[in-house]
Amino acid sequence: MLALLRDVAEEVIDPRFRALAEGQVMEKRPGDLVTVADREAEVLITRALSAAHPDALVLGEEATAGDPALLGRFRAAQHAFTVDPVDGTRNFVAGSPDHAVMAAELVGGEVVRSWIWQPQHRVAYVAERGAGAYRDGERLVRPPLGEDLRGVTSRRSWLGRALGTLRALDLTWVCCGVDYPKLVEGEADFVLYGGTKPWDHAPGALLLSEAGGYLGTFDGRPYQPQQPEPRGLVGAADRATYDLVQGLVHQLPGL
Repeated sequence: MLALLRDVAEEVIDPRFRALAEGQVMEKRPGDLVTVADREAEVLITRALSAAHPDALVLGEEATAGDPALLGRFRAAQHAFTVDPVDGTRNFVAGSPDHAVMAAELVGGEVVRSWIWQPQHRVAYVAERGAGAYRDGERLVRPPLGEDLRGVTSRRSWLGRALGTLRALDLTWVCCGVDYPKLVEGEADFVLYGGTKPWDHAPGALLLSEAGGYLGTFDGRPYQPQQPEPRGLVGAADRATYDLVQGLVHQLPGL
């Protein structure tokens, strides 16, 4: 699977990096960008997954934009994959290397395997339920917390807000395929999300949990990608940090 993501990135994503031509960037809706690289990569990944796993439902971000009913079928599927062909499309369009190609496999509602490939950083993250989280083949374990918890968010209206006595929220890397690895590696201690699409969070959820972290909803439930989308997510270095932050999220504007 990792080889598939790398090969597709080399074929249709990397050649467009900092080289997108006029007409190769579109809007699915105002402010929501998509590129020819997103669409071509998803077609290739979905085709390979469907051939290898004909029983599985493949939930691709771009396919769902064209057929919203796909999300309902995903929620009922016993075996499914999520695909985010270019996570961090806005970064990709802007020429930032902070973008990723991601996929996750779900069986019986649980994420059992996940893959994140950062094509410009040339770094791969892989996780398997019960077998650990890895960066380029080396086992990942979340480093100990510091005294001053650092929280990050991609929701612009929450930036600079301080929850309780915690320090003010900083900006994430604006790409879940970078954010979750950064959280696992200790560059942040918790992350707050307003957007909760399965293709964004299923891969990182397993990476985080297998490294000792925890991902749950604003309402105090564990994150489950096939359940209706929650109003927000807290990813944390450990369960105690999640519990602390989850008890404070009601202070955020717009909730």
